[in-house]
Amino acid sequence: MTLKVSQRGRISPFIVMEVMRAAHARAAAGGDVIHLEVGQPSTGAPQTVIAAAQAALSRDRLGYTEALGLPNLRVRISQHYRETYDVAVDPARVVITTGSSGAFLLAFLAAFDAGDRVALAEPGYPAYRNILRAVDVTAVGLPATLADAFQPTPALLAQAHALSPLSGLIIASPANPTGSMMTPQALADVAGWCRAHAVRLISDEIYHGIAYGPRAETALKSDPEAIVINSFSKYFSMTGWRLGWMIVPADLTRAIECLAQNLFISPPTLAQIAAVAAFDAHDELRGNVGRYARNRMILMEGLAAAGLDRLAPADGAFYLYADVRNATDSSTAFCAKLLDETGIAATPGVDFDEPRGEGFVRFSFAGSEAEMREASRRLKAWLKP
Repeated sequence: MTLKVSQRGRISPFIVMEVMRAAHARAAAGGDVIHLEVGQPSTGAPQTVIAAAQAALSRDRLGYTEALGLPNLRVRISQHYRETYDVAVDPARVVITTGSSGAFLLAFLAAFDAGDRVALAEPGYPAYRNILRAVDVTAVGLPATLADAFQPTPALLAQAHALSPLSGLIIASPANPTGSMMTPQALADVAGWCRAHAVRLISDEIYHGIAYGPRAETALKSDPEAIVINSFSKYFSMTGWRLGWMIVPADLTRAIECLAQNLFISPPTLAQIAAVAAFDAHDELRGNVGRYARNRMILMEGLAAAGLDRLAPADGAFYLYADVRNATDSSTAFCAKLLDETGIAATPGVDFDEPRGEGFVRFSFAGSEAEMREASRRLKAWLKP
């Protein structure tokens, strides 16, 4: 007798994790690896966070918290929006989550029903698409182009909406994999289109704080009813602490609380206690951003010297999204060969854009300056021997 297997698990793999596994296998066999595939800071948590965690370990039994998170952390995040964006956010609308991944799941379950259609730009973060599919919501890819910084536009939304009405839109600025940002006007235009068509706006802002020109603007400035998702993983350099947050509209607060109670009970307590201190570490964190800025220039120059000079505008985050069609017709094969022959791990574009991604590769510059210089040297020697 064959037992049933749910269709929900039959989603695409997160290819960057597969690349990381291959890189670890190479390292375990004695090969050297330069990790340009992984989207996480190479630095640890700020010293203020570590000190707060150590103090909590010595005095706190670390039981469950409220499902929506520690009240003092929710208040501190509300203060962060006043200080950073001049936006008033009621702490009651702040929800602490188990990473931004937990926030996406809660948002999708609370806002959409099975069969709803939710738009997202292609290229884009693959977990949006895969989580939506797992909860029986249709992910509608918007074929964004370099001319629009690979970001969604009202015109692309109108085309998708005309085929069948949309229920939601996910935006990200800065975006993964491109690093591109929406201008305040572009963000306002998209938010206005969503309001006019009763489309729920979800804004992924986990790379806020990491920008190389103008500061990223929160979607709350354009739409106070947007769902905003952020995380302590990127700017705050706390990836493994698995802590994120959401700003949610009043009409979803209770639904999200009930879902969080049943799915997660509460976010990680130690991480929550320590995260309050993260907002006192901006000097240290801005130093990390300065290093990313230097790495960005090193790798941009290195890719150009290797013949890969067609890049998305890397306004923020720590990625370069390179057009590699002058070197290959398969970024999957290109990345596998790159790792095998040079030790450089990079992520094929099909992870982010299923229809067009074989022509693109994402390179992360979150590592050290020395790694960026060595990767540049190896790439040039490999592509232009």
